[in-house]
Amino acid sequence: MFSPEDFVSSAVQKIKREVTGRAVIAVSGGIDSTVAAKIVSEALGPDVLAVYVNTGLMRLGEEEEVKRTLSKLGVNHRILDEEDLFLSRLRGVVDPERKRKEIGRAFIDVFEREAKEFSAQYLVQGTIAPDWIESGGGLRDTIKSHHNVGGLPEVVHLKIVEPLRDLYKDEVRDIAEYYGIPRMRQPFPGPGLAVRIIGEVTKEKVNLLRKATSILENNISRLDEIPWQYFVVLLADRSTGVHGDRRVYGSTVAIRCVNSSDGMTANFSPIPPEVLAKISRDITNGIPEISRVVYDITDKPPGTIEWE
Repeated sequence: MFSPEDFVSSAVQKIKREVTGRAVIAVSGGIDSTVAAKIVSEALGPDVLAVYVNTGLMRLGEEEEVKRTLSKLGVNHRILDEEDLFLSRLRGVVDPERKRKEIGRAFIDVFEREAKEFSAQYLVQGTIAPDWIESGGGLRDTIKSHHNVGGLPEVVHLKIVEPLRDLYKDEVRDIAEYYGIPRMRQPFPGPGLAVRIIGEVTKEKVNLLRKATSILENNISRLDEIPWQYFVVLLADRSTGVHGDRRVYGSTVAIRCVNSSDGMTANFSPIPPEVLAKISRDITNGIPEISRVVYDITDKPPGTIEWE
């Protein structure tokens, strides 16, 4: 049986032996990087700096939540605003693999700069087993390049440390519970909302998706049984709709709610029809640019959890 206490003790000692200088850790606000930040902070104390990058691709309130969590955990941290950098790198990019790689390169550029300022030689990442499995390599097919694995540039001027590399999501959540981090905080992709926008990423599309995501999360939070992960995807397709007595040709969004234990497989969550109807009404009434809402009932496999 997996023991969070034993894993943490072993990981802290391993980091103390292997990391012989200062380190920065990339914190996204998700449970993986938050747990990794706490473990490395226990090992290195003031010699580690957690860096949260506001890419302009995050959910409403994400930055404030990260500040609260890292402060509560006693982790030394810095918040950066790099929205212009990330949106400029994504301008004109449509292919999802290229999106992930551009985002990975932008992150590395930021972290190498911050590491130099902090005099760090190491970059800690919250990589877990599904990240490198799905990113391919060797005999493994590339399902999708995770930005912190397959999305990394060929040359990185920092030594990579991945304390959670062999763990699965359920084990990471056990460690989170051990540290008092909310266990059921749902997964959020490192590339943020960029991989929930089909096609080119723009600030306008991000704003639409951010509003729709907030509406979905507010509705789902009221359920007795909350899915493992739930989010909105902004599709490239547009469709005809009606607002009042006026024809509109608006955007389409897909709602995705799944249940899983480790992220390797998942089943779509059967949300009650009356809840889905309210979500649809709230989105289309509250966001005039969106004229249609659909629900994704695909399991993993054959689909992946994220659309891109």
